[in-house]
Amino acid sequence: MEIPINQGWIEAVMLAGVRMVAFLVIAPPFSYKAIPARVKAMLAVGLALAVSPQVTDTYVSPGTGGFILALLLELVIGAALGFLVLVVFSAIQSAGSLIDLFGGFSLAQGFDPQSMVNGAQFARLFQITALALLFASDGYQLIIAGLSRTFAALPLGGAIDLADPVEAMTTGVTQMFLAAVQIAGPLILVLFLADMGLGLLTRVAPALNAFALGFPLKILITLGLASIVFVMLPGIVSSLVDDAVRLVMGVG
Repeated sequence: MEIPINQGWIEAVMLAGVRMVAFLVIAPPFSYKAIPARVKAMLAVGLALAVSPQVTDTYVSPGTGGFILALLLELVIGAALGFLVLVVFSAIQSAGSLIDLFGGFSLAQGFDPQSMVNGAQFARLFQITALALLFASDGYQLIIAGLSRTFAALPLGGAIDLADPVEAMTTGVTQMFLAAVQIAGPLILVLFLADMGLGLLTRVAPALNAFALGFPLKILITLGLASIVFVMLPGIVSSLVDDAVRLVMGVG
């Protein structure tokens, strides 16, 4: 009894799995440390099997040396695509960090080993909320769908123009800073005006020591107005998912 083995099919699935694994390790929400590595590996293998009809049609076995180079190339491509998604969703964490900085919460920074976030209360709260919204709104499915479409633009073992990922990363970082300012901008403006008002009050009545009242006042303003930003997070996450999918599909 002979069992035929399609070596080209196995190589194509392995290459697709390497790209998937590199992507899932870096890109949110799959990069969350609470998700076991075994689950990520199983998910990558399942996704590789799902895209196997797409990637095996045009795949040509390059030999042993070429296959090793293709593995390294797929690792780089998956990591680059995952980094693009990470940069886009870092805007929410950056917005929380700005709110912590201007609201006086930045003194209580802490490192969260699960989400790999180093920040104060609002940075960690916004990051956890964004991850929950990605799963609740099925946004992760759009990200996976965008990743599966990259095999058409970047076939297995094919050459890659490094200008495309670099340009996409530059655009992603620029959009990240812009989105962070847009998310936290109104609250930052209110806190800045509160500081100006306290400064003017100190000039008018130096004995009042208005800056001693500034810390509880800014905390009260931050807690009161941050709820408005928190309510806006579902729409923000939806917009960021669209941006991440567009960046991933634009590479190649």
